[in-house]
Amino acid sequence: MYKDYFNDFYNKQKQKVKDKIIWTFRIIETQKQVPEDYLKHMEGTGGLYEIRVQLGGDIFRIFCFFDAEKIIVLANGFQKKTQKTPKSEIEKALKIKKEYER
Repeated sequence: MYKDYFNDFYNKQKQKVKDKIIWTFRIIETQKQVPEDYLKHMEGTGGLYEIRVQLGGDIFRIFCFFDAEKIIVLANGFQKKTQKTPKSEIEKALKIKKEYER
């Protein structure tokens, strides 16, 4: 986790959502080939990925990126309420990534 960006999002969630986030992290950690249902590259973002969490009808996204090819750095998270990922959330994640890389 980089700074408190992810923690701020995570701490606001209900326990069932937190449990599902942790469950999804374990899938990503243990699978050699992670299905796009759980981790997807964001085209045209210079290395940004989204961790995809769904609980019932609720959809959550956690942006992340790689450092040294195997370390995933968590950036920001949000609850997805529309079909399309909000541009403001992508821009926030890119800003966090740039800050981290400095």
